[in-house]
Amino acid sequence: MPLNPPISSWRERRVWVVGASTGIGRALAEGLLARGARVAVSARRTGPLNELAQAHGEAVAVLPLDVTDAGQVRDAAEALVARWGGCDLVLCVAGNYQPMRAWELDLSAARQLVEVNVMGVFNVVHAVLPALLAQGGGGIGIVSSVAGFRGLPRSLVYGPTKAALINLAEALYLDLHGRGVAVHVINPGFVKTPLTDQNDFQMPALISAEEAAAHTLRGIERGAFEIHYPKRFTLLLKLLRVLPYRWYFPMIHRITGL
Repeated sequence: MPLNPPISSWRERRVWVVGASTGIGRALAEGLLARGARVAVSARRTGPLNELAQAHGEAVAVLPLDVTDAGQVRDAAEALVARWGGCDLVLCVAGNYQPMRAWELDLSAARQLVEVNVMGVFNVVHAVLPALLAQGGGGIGIVSSVAGFRGLPRSLVYGPTKAALINLAEALYLDLHGRGVAVHVINPGFVKTPLTDQNDFQMPALISAEEAAAHTLRGIERGAFEIHYPKRFTLLLKLLRVLPYRWYFPMIHRITGL
């Protein structure tokens, strides 16, 4: 049995994509619109959001915001409920990435990553949860990363923020499953986006944002709790996740050369 209610059709479903200007978020918004959903799109930059609205008309609601500003997120959630009478699914995609080693620790950059990647999700959950509970249904999807499975080189701050999101999704599921609210955690591998374009190394099993969005939507349709892809890469990382440290650390050094 799936851990969440399966979705057989997206037609007329009200979905809010937070972080929809580029990358996976943009691809998710386009994929949902192609499937007949109504999609609210949020990000700091309004240009890409307005492009979606111009292309799809009344099916798109533009709700600009800074995810680190709890007041802006709350106002956007209230505007969405006022416009569409509720929300069937919110996808927390907004995030940031900066590769960092221990000897490069930048506290200002670390705080910014935590604010966007972790507190931004808390801001969204806090804003939408009352409406989801009041309507007795709906769902929350949180985009984390396989970087949250275990510690990795160059992931000094990014990895811990994504590990926090996996833990958060698990806690949310335990609290909300009995109250009719679905919870999904999405753990992609390497996806080609403006953020991963910063990497100066070969990224194994790299996929496009459109492929990532398709995997994500199929997982939500199946009612999966965890959605991870591409399997040829993520299954290996899941195996590494259970290794004892005396094997894990040398193997990561050998694989990465770092």
